[in-house]
Amino acid sequence: MKGDRVEIVVDAGDTTRTYEVVASRAGRRVETAVRRGVVEVSEVTRSGSVVRTARFMATRVLALVEQPVPREDAAERAARTSRPLGEDPET
Repeated sequence: MKGDRVEIVVDAGDTTRTYEVVASRAGRRVETAVRRGVVEVSEVTRSGSVVRTARFMATRVLALVEQPVPREDAAERAARTSRPLGEDPET
């Protein structure tokens, strides 16, 4: 979903580097995969087409942090939309 992000911290020899892959548009998501010693982080559309991919050697990756956007469930969405305008939600 839009706003999902993955941060990748990579060992760059004498220092570390941080990279981010963000789902930049509505309907896109970020997927991660580890295959044959390579970490792939891809931004994917609803239909499954890959928009962009970041690849890193697995031996160099220090941290992989997935940060999904908080999602509200159906009950929260219904409670928010069923309240009349001007009504105080605290009462």
